[in-house]
Amino acid sequence: MRNETKLAVCDKYIGMRADIFLSESIVGLTRSAAGKLLAGGYVTCRGVPVRKNDRLKANDIVMCAIPTPATYAATAEDIPLDIIHEDADIIVINKPRSLVVHPAAGHFSGTLVNALLHHCGGSLSGIGGVQRPGIVHRLDKDTSGVMVVAKNDAAHQSLSTQLANRQMGRVYQAVTIGRVKTETQTVNIPIGRHPIDRKKMAVFTRHDGRCREALTHLTVLEQFSRFTLLQARLETGRTHQIRVHLAHIGYPVLGDVVYGPKKQPFNTDGQVLHAKLLILRHPRTGEEMVFDAPLPDYFTKAVLKCAGTTK
Repeated sequence: MRNETKLAVCDKYIGMRADIFLSESIVGLTRSAAGKLLAGGYVTCRGVPVRKNDRLKANDIVMCAIPTPATYAATAEDIPLDIIHEDADIIVINKPRSLVVHPAAGHFSGTLVNALLHHCGGSLSGIGGVQRPGIVHRLDKDTSGVMVVAKNDAAHQSLSTQLANRQMGRVYQAVTIGRVKTETQTVNIPIGRHPIDRKKMAVFTRHDGRCREALTHLTVLEQFSRFTLLQARLETGRTHQIRVHLAHIGYPVLGDVVYGPKKQPFNTDGQVLHAKLLILRHPRTGEEMVFDAPLPDYFTKAVLKCAGTTK
């Protein structure tokens, strides 16, 4: 079976390679997966198969027939889920810290996808592929908070479009090392894969093919003697974006030993970063929905420690 997706080429994509266009237009579809769809003849324009190196033209309409996986590579596991909302199209989860979102090297079980397969059965979209069914966006393993998952391809495409068009609101809270002096600021610095350590991301001083635009809007919520409680609103959603931007401006996330100091002020068992709010339009009804994931215990304990009210 196939689920066909219709994609219009707007001005920003004119002249772009087809594989890049697909990976940017369908959130959750990697460049590699896009290449496989193109190579398999699943992508056409004007009835002709599109190759990955083909350049798109103004007013092109690209049709992408995404195969529905008969079976999932990941297996269902009975793992408890903190469900904020669920209906026929979406399921909204409050992800705990230390839970990996989808199977990958070193984490082939015990992930959010394994839990979703048990809870939802076959009712997850296939756009993300066999290892990431339903996954529209993700959170780092040690980032907690609200996530939306698509239960069918129509919902996935709607949510992906909202993400791509910056119509989905994602608001985080973080505790940083150091007192942030500016009450509100926007960090607008491109992010790409680190040129040496490929497991990390890095900022780039100029925009080139190695990086993508990244905007983070910061607001100080509370200051302590050596720490700051911040709100971070994402306008783009690059890998590790908040952590990389905060480290770059000199205020790394407390507990983040990847982008912050190896020796932390005190033990937090991971980064103090929480996805607090998610604002989206329901893929079927168009209704604006706001989902709030309460601050978890690890976060509030870290804030109290920063405030000096506990030892």
